[in-house]
Amino acid sequence: MSPIEQVAEALRTAESSGTPCAPIASLLPAGNLAAAYQAQEINTRAALAAGRRLVGRKIGLTSSSVQTQLGVDQPDYGMLFADMAWDDCAEVPIDAVLQPKVEAEVALVLDRDLPHERHTIADIICATAYALPCIEIVGSRIADWKIGILDTIADNASSGAFVLGTSPRKLSDFDLRLCGMVLEANGQTVSSGAGRACLGNPLNAARWLADVMVASGRPLGAGDIILTGALGPMTAVQASDTIDVRINGLGSVSVRFGKGTRA
Repeated sequence: MSPIEQVAEALRTAESSGTPCAPIASLLPAGNLAAAYQAQEINTRAALAAGRRLVGRKIGLTSSSVQTQLGVDQPDYGMLFADMAWDDCAEVPIDAVLQPKVEAEVALVLDRDLPHERHTIADIICATAYALPCIEIVGSRIADWKIGILDTIADNASSGAFVLGTSPRKLSDFDLRLCGMVLEANGQTVSSGAGRACLGNPLNAARWLADVMVASGRPLGAGDIILTGALGPMTAVQASDTIDVRINGLGSVSVRFGKGTRA
């Protein structure tokens, strides 16, 4: 196997076994983001071959401080599959996602394709059917979250699962840039922020993603879900935690973590 294939296999094994692997960046050429995305793509193809349904993308590293920490100047992306989605107010087994943490985001749902090499903000607005509040359950298949940029890209941008709210809002109904977010764990505020924390505006993140997806050969299409990026710091969770997110003008979404086992 090539080093890229070794990375992909190590991450698949970690996922299937429920046991995180050691950091894998050392197997890839230093600073080579393309190689990390190739490892991600190998596992995307494996998932599709196994019958999983691709339903959207997630955007990560939308915070300038996190980009500086990891030594990059752009976000990253990962794939969303239908079996990663949980219902609002569902109880999610704590080990359904390896080393889970949560963050609050604005999700966009498309009703038009985004096929252009370069998109405008107007393209994104016209293609968006509605927005929903979202809890992303991020996780790492790499032990102790000891990750750099290559690790997280190869690891599907550290995506694990997501929970969407159920009251869609048109983009004209609220201010994407200034909408305030509060994330509570067991009734206590543990994270807060606003839309502008996500590359200045979640629409900026979505436009970046649309361009990158065309370049990568997996353009966004009607029906796709976009998780646009965290509006505040992520927080770790444990069994029995209840997470509630409210985004001003957009509504709320909740999830509870139980003691069940991985499916």
